[in-house]
Amino acid sequence: MRTVKFGELSSLAGKEIGTSDWVMIDQDRINKFAEATGDHQWIHVDVERAKKELPGGKTIAHGYLTLSLIPMLGAEIMRIEGVSRGINYGSNKVRFTNMVPVGSRVRARQKLLSAEAKSGGVQLVNEIAIEIEGQEKPACIAETISVVFP
Repeated sequence: MRTVKFGELSSLAGKEIGTSDWVMIDQDRINKFAEATGDHQWIHVDVERAKKELPGGKTIAHGYLTLSLIPMLGAEIMRIEGVSRGINYGSNKVRFTNMVPVGSRVRARQKLLSAEAKSGGVQLVNEIAIEIEGQEKPACIAETISVVFP
């Protein structure tokens, strides 16, 4: 994990910050996400049907499950000293570029695109790639925006 002082954020703009640890995507996590969101599409939750009908014979994680891991994984990549609070401000762009089969491990790779003063804090724009272990093509690439306050 990289530790950065609040006043040093702008010096990291344009740089790769690092990667998180790997996280297992198991069927229990997928099922809980389906319950929380009401998205019970069979490709995610019907193990038996997936064995017969999906390439690789496994269920796949929801794209939004993959996206929702960003705050957790990002917290493993960088800690900012001197911050009282931070907020998610949105996303400029999100693309789901590869399926995440159950049993896969994923991690986040973070690049800080910009760090600019905003509303008494600093607005951070990050490019986050959710990588799948053993695969070249990431599962998700997202340009996220957050604001942190001293």
